[in-house]
Amino acid sequence: MFPTINVKESGANLRKLMDERGITAKDVQEYLNLASVQSVYYWWNGTNMPTIDNLYALGQLLHVSIDAIVCGNGKAILPEPIVLKTPCERRLYAYYKRLYEMQAA
Repeated sequence: MFPTINVKESGANLRKLMDERGITAKDVQEYLNLASVQSVYYWWNGTNMPTIDNLYALGQLLHVSIDAIVCGNGKAILPEPIVLKTPCERRLYAYYKRLYEMQAA
């Protein structure tokens, strides 16, 4: 089956995410520099979807990925969990994790 986006569910999901974070439609209008707040209401109602640029910006505003906003019939793409079986694997993982944290700082 070809993956498709459910516009109504995506709109409801966007509204839920915004409500959880206390972000209003007016806040989104100003953040995205939209001409009218009506665009956000159209998204919420499932009349249409934000552009990919606006989805990206909304993800930044809401601190989520675009996939967390958009609802569809496709399976979620999740990384495979790391399974550390041996003590050597656990030590190596801890070493690389600490090394990464030092580089990120």
